[in-house]
Amino acid sequence: MELAFERRGTGAPLILIHGIGHHWQAWLPVLDRLAASRTVIAIDLPGFGVSPGLPDGVPYTAESLADAVESFCALLGVRDPHVAGNSLGGYIALELASRGVVSTATALSPAGFWSRSELLYCRGVLRALRATARSLPPEQAVSLAENPVGRALSAGLLVAHPSRMSPTALIAATQALGGSSGFDETLEAFAGVMPPAPPKSPITIAWGEHDRLLPRRQAVRAAKWSGQRVRLLKGCGHVPMSDDPELVARVLLEASGTSGPR
Repeated sequence: MELAFERRGTGAPLILIHGIGHHWQAWLPVLDRLAASRTVIAIDLPGFGVSPGLPDGVPYTAESLADAVESFCALLGVRDPHVAGNSLGGYIALELASRGVVSTATALSPAGFWSRSELLYCRGVLRALRATARSLPPEQAVSLAENPVGRALSAGLLVAHPSRMSPTALIAATQALGGSSGFDETLEAFAGVMPPAPPKSPITIAWGEHDRLLPRRQAVRAAKWSGQRVRLLKGCGHVPMSDDPELVARVLLEASGTSGPR
């Protein structure tokens, strides 16, 4: 399947997968750090960013989105890449590791390790953020992004340090959230998202210390599922790439340099 993407660097291929309502530009803070030693391919999932939607009749589930990523890699001739994802993208990375079609998978605050009440909370927050993004006049979105208080109100649930996001990045993220054609159906499908099958490829899971969307207590369940310690991203929120690009890049590079079980 053809997807919009940004490709940089040389070395082993590393596919980057964003979360629901986001776009490949979520990875901009870490792209050049990663591209120094990896061929980095940051994608827009189907129905998000500027990628076309899924074919008619194909439901927006985490599994079908994983199918699309797998097909995209085949189209590019990329075999057994390293993958890394955030939130929904983290779940997709783990799903691909369960299929054994990737060399390694790194999941940052992955979806799917929630309780029933935590799922309802997550969906409620995301619906509210989406509604706000769609209702904001462009000039008001710019005004909020350029004001420190407005930036904190707009992004405080997703990042621990809204001040570290540039107004340009926040405006673009707001537009991506409001314009995601696959958002509503994907969010509805969250009700059926549970931890994937045991991984066949080496995995690394890391969680934002100050994650306000998927609280870090979910990391305990992820640790039990994976049988390994989950790394804590100190000082980071749900989308850690903006909070501490150096830390996130280091975690992704270390994880994608792994060739054996972790």
